[in-house]
Amino acid sequence: MHPAKSVIFFTTISGAGFGFIALLSLAICFGIAAFDTALFTSAIIAVGLSSAGLISSTFHLGNPQRAWRALSQYQSSWLSREGVLSVITLAAFVLWLGSAFVTGHAPLWIGAAIAILCGLTIFATAMIYAQLKPVPRWHSHLTPASYLGFGLSSGILLFASLTPSVTALGYISMASLILAWAIKMMWWQRADKTGRDADGSTLATATGLTGYASVKLFEAPHLTKNYLMKEMVFEIGRKHATKLRRISMGLGFVLPFILLMLAAFFGAPIIICASAAFLLHMTGLFVERWLFFAEAEHVVALYYGK
Repeated sequence: MHPAKSVIFFTTISGAGFGFIALLSLAICFGIAAFDTALFTSAIIAVGLSSAGLISSTFHLGNPQRAWRALSQYQSSWLSREGVLSVITLAAFVLWLGSAFVTGHAPLWIGAAIAILCGLTIFATAMIYAQLKPVPRWHSHLTPASYLGFGLSSGILLFASLTPSVTALGYISMASLILAWAIKMMWWQRADKTGRDADGSTLATATGLTGYASVKLFEAPHLTKNYLMKEMVFEIGRKHATKLRRISMGLGFVLPFILLMLAAFFGAPIIICASAAFLLHMTGLFVERWLFFAEAEHVVALYYGK
């Protein structure tokens, strides 16, 4: 499928933002962080990332000014659920910290609830794609697992770069990188074995000519490209896909892991290493997310003989 820049930005940046919010909330609950100036600075960054990602998602809509209407379909649409959950999560987080700023304290159980809401928001974002049976590569429980894994890894790396005094975050960051990319490698392994015919779709079912011995296209359905061919039948060479996978892992896993090891075992400044690791990780995620859309094969491609 054709990768939209706004959706790539949305899924990566908002995932990092909500992952960071979840970690900040849990850190307060477990006494790792206190309601001080550093926390509120981190909170502003977290809310800014989440909000920027959500705002960018509206650029992919035909009528962005009507984006608010998407919130009304939460009973049947994962897109609507994601929007509702994100608004509730951000509002609860801002009100919770605002209350702490005014009164000096806030109920810790609310922080745990906010962390759960963050996880549900990222899950809902992933389910927008995982629910789509016409895209067999996406239709897997590994899709939300991958989104949650990268939300956790990017959030922890950002947390480590802004809280260098907590040395344990370096080790936790390395563990989160291993977990996130292990899930992604399983996702790729499954995707390579999953074609457009995974759900039983064939050229016969695409053209409505089931029951015949053999169905072949005599010529293409269209002489020129149309919207479906541009958006749903986007093709990328296998050689380029393999190269881009290696680039995404190199930037998103290998280099950040090396930087964290330098900080953990060789005394390199954690704030520099963690910050550089976060930026590299996010760059790798942009490449990974571009591939997530570019490699997806919609069953409508069967109608065009692809």
